[in-house]
Amino acid sequence: MRAPSPVGIADNDLMALPFPSPTTPASGRAEVFVRYLDYFREILLAKVSALSDDEVRRSRLPSGWTPLELLKHLRYVELRWIEWGFEGCDVDDPWGDRRGDRWYVAPDETRDSLAASLRAQGAHTASVVASSDLAAVGAPGPRWDGAAPATLERVLFHLVQEYARHLGHLDVVAELAGGSVGE
Repeated sequence: MRAPSPVGIADNDLMALPFPSPTTPASGRAEVFVRYLDYFREILLAKVSALSDDEVRRSRLPSGWTPLELLKHLRYVELRWIEWGFEGCDVDDPWGDRRGDRWYVAPDETRDSLAASLRAQGAHTASVVASSDLAAVGAPGPRWDGAAPATLERVLFHLVQEYARHLGHLDVVAELAGGSVGE
């Protein structure tokens, strides 16, 4: 059984969500970063939503990760870079997407709860971007592992590449599962 797409996209028509084209006017670089992150986040959620309940907890690759683990991982990537890193917040378990050296999703964690957590994290990221200058330097703290904190712009660039790279991985998994591929 396939869950309905969280963004109203048909399983075979992920292209319905508009790509944040470089020719679309924007008020500045911050808006461009948020558009790309929102786009990649929603495409990820649509692809995971289009997979069957069995497929979201199944690994099809030698590395062993599952689509739900990827979804949770990207939520924690945003948490680590924005809250724990840039904002310097005290985060109880910044590596809560892991158990040992692997990504982990508990049996009681659901697709819906993980999707809601990712969307909430994305809303927080957008709020931080809206209230900060891209040249602002992150707060000192353990996220930086002794290095100088990065600017918000560098953090956002890193997040965009994380999403883009992992969406490519998810394309392979979706194709092997018989689901939608591509943007």
